[in-house]
Amino acid sequence: MPYLAQLSKTQYGWLVGTLAVAAGIVAFGWISEPQHEAGSAASLTVEMSIREIAPQLGVTGKALARELGLPVDVSKKRPLRKLGVGQDKLTHAAEHLLSHRPSRLKYYVFAAIVLWGLVFLSRLGRPDGSPVSQRRTWYPRTPYVLALLAAVLFCGFVLGKSPNPMEGAVKVFKSMVGLYPSVWDKVAALLFFLALAIVGNKLVCGWACPFGALQELLFSLPAPRRIKRRKVPFLLSNLVRGGLFLLMLLLLFGILGGKTGFVLYHAVNPFNLFNLDFEAWSILITIVAALLMSRAVYRPFCQFICPFGFISWLAERLSFMRVRVDPALCNQCGACALACPTEAAKGKVAGRPFAADCYSCARCLNVCPQDAIAYRCAVGEPQQTGSAPFSPKGDLTGRLDAAGQQLEENAQ
Repeated sequence: MPYLAQLSKTQYGWLVGTLAVAAGIVAFGWISEPQHEAGSAASLTVEMSIREIAPQLGVTGKALARELGLPVDVSKKRPLRKLGVGQDKLTHAAEHLLSHRPSRLKYYVFAAIVLWGLVFLSRLGRPDGSPVSQRRTWYPRTPYVLALLAAVLFCGFVLGKSPNPMEGAVKVFKSMVGLYPSVWDKVAALLFFLALAIVGNKLVCGWACPFGALQELLFSLPAPRRIKRRKVPFLLSNLVRGGLFLLMLLLLFGILGGKTGFVLYHAVNPFNLFNLDFEAWSILITIVAALLMSRAVYRPFCQFICPFGFISWLAERLSFMRVRVDPALCNQCGACALACPTEAAKGKVAGRPFAADCYSCARCLNVCPQDAIAYRCAVGEPQQTGSAPFSPKGDLTGRLDAAGQQLEENAQ
């Protein structure tokens, strides 16, 4: 393989060492995975009270009451039968709550995939000493695709929907209204996912999130160029995503509706796919729509809905490793902006402090003829600013067309 043949001995050391460490992380997680003793829905009956059942499911009485369709302030001491709850309803609610029980092993798999992505982008994607004339061989797609497939398979269908980044963002706020016994373990989970998003710019979203990976794989399938050339305006997608996040908080805390505990994202949670649990038509519709749209629109659920996507976008300013543009070398030819599936590269070239989400997909890293763009450490570097507002028009039209032709050749 041309790419592997170009790697230096040092890079081969990085390759072998990273794979060994990643395997060690997963193995340690496998060994330390605890065995859950509780949690059989079949052992629960309507003769039991909420107070008796909730601890077995790892939730609070309020959470169980909400799941059963009862007021959160309902008596927790009375048998469920006297509250009008049938056995089928109890069993379904218990099975749904148990599906949220996280697999600790999955945290280790997330970390291993992010480690691989970080090393590939920063040390392995570009062979040492490779001149810019050979840039078409840089950052081959295969290592990225393999990571995406591992995310879908292991972080999705094998280990189930929990934990996941979206859940990590939402459960912190759910615990604040009493739907979980402890706030701090939910805070720890969110901080874990944020750490994986900060060590490398949104790496957990771009490389390890199972539903994000599934959207990425569908978008990457061959399709006519004109279908994918139009990009979602970032202002529009972020207003929708931020607005939904604000609406979720207002409903959850009872500021709107007058009742606490309503979780807006439950109706559109695509991670239920990995448990094959389609408890509401809205969930199935969301999954099907997101996957169909992914053929033409880059990561539609991530851009328009995901609450962790919104939080991690804000955290991008803190990322240690990220795509950086050298304004002294950049001539604003537009090649990176054309390759980028969002408006992220365009914003970076223009020096915008709040550019669109960058998912560290590496599409922009092997197209720059000036060698002005790289994935490197941003700690200690001055704030990146553009020399002029980015505007791929006028005298840049020819260069944009040339860049488009080059990208088409690379895709063949």
